[in-house]
Amino acid sequence: MIPVLTREAVEPLLDWMTLSDALLEGHRRPPAQVEDVLLSRADDRLLSRSAWIDGMGVGVKSVTVFPGNPAQGRPSVQGAMLVFDDATGALRAVVDNPLVTRWKTAGDSLLGARLLARPDALRYLIVGAGSVADSLIEAFRAWKPDLRIALWARRPEAAEAVADRHPGVTPVTDLAEAVSGADIVSTCTMARAPVIAGDWLSPGTHLDLIGAFTPDMREADDRALQRGKLYVDSRATTIRHIGELMIPLASGAITEADVLGDLGDLAAHGVPPRARDDITIYKNGGGAHLDLMTARVMLDAWEARQ
Repeated sequence: MIPVLTREAVEPLLDWMTLSDALLEGHRRPPAQVEDVLLSRADDRLLSRSAWIDGMGVGVKSVTVFPGNPAQGRPSVQGAMLVFDDATGALRAVVDNPLVTRWKTAGDSLLGARLLARPDALRYLIVGAGSVADSLIEAFRAWKPDLRIALWARRPEAAEAVADRHPGVTPVTDLAEAVSGADIVSTCTMARAPVIAGDWLSPGTHLDLIGAFTPDMREADDRALQRGKLYVDSRATTIRHIGELMIPLASGAITEADVLGDLGDLAAHGVPPRARDDITIYKNGGGAHLDLMTARVMLDAWEARQ
């Protein structure tokens, strides 16, 4: 019987540091083939993201986005991921979409911070109070249990609600002050115009950009990208696909040469030396290859318990 991996069945078997290590190791394999297909009907969407990694297998994650659903009491985003065997093409598992996306997204940012943030970083700011904020808190605390976490949101009551769920998280209202006082900043918003000004960043800060995922979205201004040493999780799924990079590239604010590396480069060659005052910037673009790596960690953990 083909297993259906749900959050209830699989999440107790997972831990953030193991996933982060597996994502790095996955980038030491042959480069993934990736492809996205988007179908539309008026405002409704079907997005299918596929990846094939030699030796690991094939993954296809398909999600529907129906903006009118919440008014009828249904979720706007629904979907699942299929994992196929690399040698035979047989279907190995069906994975619940929220489960794989939750762990992939925060695990990606955790790996970026482990590689690029200062080792002594202890002040962490999350910008945005959606579901990604909850997983970031869990993931980064698994790495640094003593991390001092602050959280800002456009609606203060949303930040307070997240803080209520996670004792020790402090809601803040002055974004500029909070950014300037942080060692690591993660942005997980739905912003279409920048919410982070580069002049707010203090020397030595690591800026982790998660939210922008379409060509017209961005979270950091030109000055931020110009001040920092810029990395991405994957050149193939960010540079020509996401406004965070497409917009400043089109205006000439940055060039492709300013993107110093991606996870494949860092896995192969290590992290270049950084001065204590260097600002580092990491664009978490996601991508089907990261979904596949994450799903394989889940499948391996589930099979080990059978």
